[in-house]
Amino acid sequence: MIKSLVRATLTAGTAAAIAYPLFLRRRCLTWGATPEEAARALPGDDLRPPPCLISTRAITIGATPEAVWPWLVQMGSGRGGAYTYDWIENLFGLDMHSADEILPEYQGLKAGDKLPLGPKGPVMVAEIVEPCHALAFRSEDGNWVWSFTLVPQGATTRLISRNRIATPDAGPALRLFDLLVMEPGSLVMERKMLLGVRERAERTERIEVPV
Repeated sequence: MIKSLVRATLTAGTAAAIAYPLFLRRRCLTWGATPEEAARALPGDDLRPPPCLISTRAITIGATPEAVWPWLVQMGSGRGGAYTYDWIENLFGLDMHSADEILPEYQGLKAGDKLPLGPKGPVMVAEIVEPCHALAFRSEDGNWVWSFTLVPQGATTRLISRNRIATPDAGPALRLFDLLVMEPGSLVMERKMLLGVRERAERTERIEVPV
């Protein structure tokens, strides 16, 4: 019984390890994005040149960029959270508490501001802050860039989220873990975040954003 269970588990794990890179990885890394969006250059790309892992995920929001921007600019640990699964984030001590309202005290983000990810996490530096258009953060070690681009489409907005991540010191085991665990996990968290931004922005009136 136990041997059969172990054998079945190993078989399923092997099948997943083979299927993900061949059939599922591209969908995972480009959820919601069109081929053009995944291929286009975006603000912040030059902050982390290749080689690096690139994910581009996107969503259509039934609101103007002016209504989306306040939710993005207040994101962060001890700020407006990340609109995803707080309980998972806080298992890692990230101090994320997703806000359901615009927080005026966090609307003045500017280039050069530093946002720690929890008490012991990496520090993200705001590198590009172009209200209602582009927002990009880079980790202090330079290995992670997370950018958001807002593209108006009539009365709606395309919100494009791009991650550029380098792991220069990772060995084969860590690279395999990143491939099979971290990449699918990032989709789960980022999909929830994008849906969270959409839900909040769509119930928000047009807001004048402080410059």
